[in-house]
Amino acid sequence: MAESWAEQPLVLASGSPRRLELMRLLGVPFEAVPSQADETAYGNGAERVRVLALRKAEEVAARMPQRIILAADTLVCVEEDVLGKPKDQADACRMLRRLSGRAHQVFTGVCMITPGQPTRQEVCATTVHFVPLSDEVILRYVATGEPMDKAGAYAIQERAGAFVSRIEGSPTNVIGLPMETVARFVSDLSIPLF
Repeated sequence: MAESWAEQPLVLASGSPRRLELMRLLGVPFEAVPSQADETAYGNGAERVRVLALRKAEEVAARMPQRIILAADTLVCVEEDVLGKPKDQADACRMLRRLSGRAHQVFTGVCMITPGQPTRQEVCATTVHFVPLSDEVILRYVATGEPMDKAGAYAIQERAGAFVSRIEGSPTNVIGLPMETVARFVSDLSIPLF
């Protein structure tokens, strides 16, 4: 007898337009149900995203216990500084000055809860190298509004792609959902891609 969760679309515990678009590209049937979990966490970037992805998945799974839940959380780290979403334009400018002319890491925690199976978790890391940015460029970029809901105050797939000289690792991890990890998780459940 088929599991009841296998007959329903996967639930993406996110309202992020970027994550929704990446899931659409995978061709996996899903519905978006944003998590209402507390997003306060401590520790280094990798540990924070692991904890937050699990917390988001568990919060939605408590509301939808017979469904497959997929959650993710992304942070940007430069040296020991963890950069989430900027609080305001001044904070976005501060973050971009920290990233200017140097390498930083982007961590995304991915968590999948499947009824009757062990919870799957993985943290993906990508190193991103930024070119030096002038204050004028930073101010103009922040004025576009683009960085305001993005970890690290930038979107690599949008205007800020011009700031990146190279990346080491998954490009979709930097956008907020490492597709190779999600593809493996869903394939392991015999859910077809595309």
